[in-house]
Amino acid sequence: MQLADTPTRPPRKDLIKAFTAALSGTSLEWYDFAAYSVASALVFGDLFFPSQDPLSGTLLAFSTYAVGYLSRPLGGFVFGRLGDVLGRKQVLVTTLLLTGIATVLIGLLPTHGQVGSLGAVLLVTLRFAQGVGIGGEWGGAVLLSSEFGSDKQRGFWASAAQIGPPAGNLLANGVLAALAALLSTQQFMAWGWRIAFLLSAVLVIFGLWIRVRLEETPVFQQLKREGEQSSAPLREVFTREPRALLAAILSRVGPDVLYALFTVFVLTYATKELGLPQSWAVAGVMLGSTCQLALIPAAGWLSDRWGRRRVYALGAVGGAVWPFLFFPLIGGGSAPMLVVGVVVGLLWHSLMYGPQGAFVSEQFSPRLRYTGCSLAYTLAGVIGGALAPLLFTSLFAYFDSWIAPACYLFGTCVVTLAGLAISPRAARAE
Repeated sequence: MQLADTPTRPPRKDLIKAFTAALSGTSLEWYDFAAYSVASALVFGDLFFPSQDPLSGTLLAFSTYAVGYLSRPLGGFVFGRLGDVLGRKQVLVTTLLLTGIATVLIGLLPTHGQVGSLGAVLLVTLRFAQGVGIGGEWGGAVLLSSEFGSDKQRGFWASAAQIGPPAGNLLANGVLAALAALLSTQQFMAWGWRIAFLLSAVLVIFGLWIRVRLEETPVFQQLKREGEQSSAPLREVFTREPRALLAAILSRVGPDVLYALFTVFVLTYATKELGLPQSWAVAGVMLGSTCQLALIPAAGWLSDRWGRRRVYALGAVGGAVWPFLFFPLIGGGSAPMLVVGVVVGLLWHSLMYGPQGAFVSEQFSPRLRYTGCSLAYTLAGVIGGALAPLLFTSLFAYFDSWIAPACYLFGTCVVTLAGLAISPRAARAE
């Protein structure tokens, strides 16, 4: 079966519903990620992992840096396969429920003071469940929106899943900032932090309402009618489309590392190395994320006209070069330049991230798309996003220079360009 226009063009209202359904799921994912990261820094250490308990201390490090990422490939393997066998919609309802329920339950957990180390064990378990659900979410979210559109508009519609990171980050930071402003420190530590996790139920309910009412994608309906579903999509991806999988994985590494530099490492660098107030670095990240709400779908739209690889490659080249300009520009401790630099960095990220959903999905034949997309997303996340913050910090500490982190990012952007170059369906992504 060839990659073709949607068999039956759905009404525009279905396209909008699919776009919203994809956006809501990935927004929930990144809302959970941001809320968990902040809570880990502010409250989890005291409430679940007291220093006098060595077991809890180990679990804290494991849950914060490993579990959420290491469990994602499991979700990609399990739900990616089911998405190609059972359908996109059914699996996406399950992944949304799994991620959402795990997040809400974190807000209800008993602390170490109430149940001892059991509280930490339960927290790690729920973090693991979050990762499994997230691992199966992205590939399906991309397909849910893109397979309702036509080939000529796939870049724009597939960008719905890509708006999730800035939307989720903005929402989580907004909720946490409001809680911090309205509550005393004692109130926030006692119960206020729980509200951030319990509020994710609103996103879950909204996402379910949209997804349950949505029809299965036209592409999968045609696969089902013609009996072309794969009975072993995992095996087929590795044996029949390994080049597509490699290209998709490599293409994702650079954007993940670039995002980590300009949303995570920059916060530490600005405060500890430049002596700037963290509020300025946070302002840059928040302003850049706000701009990305428009820049990401715009980049997806642009890829429909200029070509997927051209727009993606432009972002990769810009992302590779920009750190070598960014760090000298902020070296004098200019807070406004820090904000501008972060915003520009996230602009280059948007040029890669906007076309990414369409580019990755187009590498795989329709009958293997969910599995291929999920594997590419989760495996690239482990070698890219999961390691990037630690590597940036370690390289800077070892060499005592920003040049080492900049070279690391440069190398990962080159890896992304290599992925674009070897893509087997390059003619469709020019």
